[in-house]
Amino acid sequence: MTQFGTSGIRGPVGETVTAELALSVGRALGIDRERVVVGRDPRASGEYLQAALVAGLRESGVDVVDLGGAATPTIGRAVTWQDADAGVAVTASHNPPEDNGIKLWQPSGQAFDSDLRATIEQRLAEDAFEPAAWDDGGDIESWDASQRHVDALVTEVDETNLDSHVVVDLGNGAGRVSVDALTELGCAVETLNGQPDGAFPGRPSEPKAEHCESLSTLVAESDADLGIAHDGDADRMRAVAADGTFLSGDVLLAVFARTAASPGERVAVPVDTSLAVEDYLNDIDVSVEYTPVGDVYVAEAASAEGVAFGGEPSGAWIWPERTLCPDGPLAACTAAALDSERPLGDRAADVPEYPIRRDSVETDEKEAVMDRVRETVTDAYDDVTTLDGVRVDLGDAWFLLRASGTQPLVRITAEARDPDRADAVFEEARTRLTDALV
Repeated sequence: MTQFGTSGIRGPVGETVTAELALSVGRALGIDRERVVVGRDPRASGEYLQAALVAGLRESGVDVVDLGGAATPTIGRAVTWQDADAGVAVTASHNPPEDNGIKLWQPSGQAFDSDLRATIEQRLAEDAFEPAAWDDGGDIESWDASQRHVDALVTEVDETNLDSHVVVDLGNGAGRVSVDALTELGCAVETLNGQPDGAFPGRPSEPKAEHCESLSTLVAESDADLGIAHDGDADRMRAVAADGTFLSGDVLLAVFARTAASPGERVAVPVDTSLAVEDYLNDIDVSVEYTPVGDVYVAEAASAEGVAFGGEPSGAWIWPERTLCPDGPLAACTAAALDSERPLGDRAADVPEYPIRRDSVETDEKEAVMDRVRETVTDAYDDVTTLDGVRVDLGDAWFLLRASGTQPLVRITAEARDPDRADAVFEEARTRLTDALV
């Protein structure tokens, strides 16, 4: 049975992800939908996977709005713009080029939650299908939603002339909306890896520091004020300060959250987020609400009243009043607006940096190991969160033991405000895990 992860279906083309699967997803989704928006990132397999999925939808009598190549946040927003019942992004986001995937969106712009995913999962397992009559198949229309997205960003950021020099590394992905929106906001924009190409020849798709050295160098050696990096479908965004420093995800999360939230409000973050974010927000009476790792969970928490922002250090940023879809172009424009008021590098310098320790232990019995960890750790500590793995809050430090979602590993993360304390807590966590391996 096909398994939906928190990011939908994702995996190697021809193995996990096939045209047959895409057809089945279209049929399963089409059972109780009337109008669906569909788009894809630049991967070579995207066209035929989308064609198969659209065939399944139309065969079920569903009308389809075909966005063609589009950023995932454009697809997420277009569900509402088109008064549709759902959206589908054919994408593997930041995964390597041999992968592809299918991610489903609600009209709110939020990805399918666990209940909706479970319904589709069950239909796939049962091979459920309700075909339309031979003369009542769904219609299809094409629509380029990119300019609508650009217009929305210009309105939401509400700046008339940023007058900044921004370098945008698109990673050969679908994030052209960022370039167009920043240009309309008054920025001088220079691009890297700007040609869409699903083989990602310029750099690996995931926008992390070691993949974005060219961006950091160009920003540092030019008069650029800011660098922006996206992944293949532009749901993620990372930033480079004017001196070429690639900002950590935790620092960028803290900066975005502090400007988005007001005293008394909350910010949704995953359980592996740095303690520095909580400390930085405590200064303005903003609290942190922890979620499982995954932008779907962050979006669910961000949809609640009183939550002003949600973010993942990996680069997924959610402003719930605008959209519940992680919107890399919105984050890019917001970063440029903040930088024009006060350089991002200066803002980042205000965020504390704490020592963090990470490692992993291989095991073929990670589920059983984590069951034993939960039992022993919950008995031993007062402040334990089991939303995703086991997170222990020690006040001046924390540690997290969490099974990998894709590999036979249990990951260890520990952080403290003091390096010696971080080392001690890390060893404490390792001991807890080692005891559970026996």
